[in-house]
Amino acid sequence: MRAVINKMSLKFESHSVNEAFARQAVGAFVAQLDPTMEELGDIKTVVSEAVTNAIVHGYADKCGFITVTVRLFEGRALELKVKDAGCGIENVEQARQPMFTTATTRAAAWDSRSWRHSRTKCACAPRRGRERWLRWSRC
Repeated sequence: MRAVINKMSLKFESHSVNEAFARQAVGAFVAQLDPTMEELGDIKTVVSEAVTNAIVHGYADKCGFITVTVRLFEGRALELKVKDAGCGIENVEQARQPMFTTATTRAAAWDSRSWRHSRTKCACAPRRGRERWLRWSRC
């Protein structure tokens, strides 16, 4: 296992305006790994998708907290976790299907294929929230 060289954690309320805050904060923190613009854009997109998902689906009818944690490792690698304590999900495999949604309107559906990346994982439990994480390495 590679040694952790730096880490950060953010905790914020599930207001939609905080998605941009999380995206920019993680982007600024990860910049110390000197990623390419494409890599940085991909990482920020994962943050946006995970935080938006927590806001729209985890806390659809209430406000709650979202925690974003990033650990940087030797060898220009990172681990990103986005966690909420929202409603959770009954069937994780079903949730991984394209255009699956727990929302009551179809407009809230999104294509989950962006999350079905070999380095991206999701753990969910009914009524206990979700945790999504990405492990990324340039090696």
